Amino acid sequence: MNVFLSKAALDFFIAFGIVLGGAMLGGVGAAVSLQPPTQTMLEIADRIKIWALAAAVGGTIDPMRVIESNMLGGNLSPAIKQILYLVFAFLGAHMGSELVKWVCGKG
Repeated sequence: MNVFLSKAALDFFIAFGIVLGGAMLGGVGAAVSLQPPTQTMLEIADRIKIWALAAAVGGTIDPMRVIESNMLGGNLSPAIKQILYLVFAFLGAHMGSELVKWVCGKG
């Protein structure tokens, strides 16, 4: 269980950091190119969420293969773990996006 929780926390914070870091650096890039940084940050945070989720779990195909092969084989435990990893990564990406909205005054 300890390995599961540490991997789940890692997935959460990786996704959180990708969204937050991408939006912040995108805001810096927008300011340098004389565009409105807050609007750019909000757009980037929404667009990058799915990619943060994919990066946090290690790619889009491998976790799905684990889920498919284990569920069809009757072994539910690894499939449930992969689904929970996806849920934790989604929560991290969503919380990063919500933090960007809050910082920009839209939340």
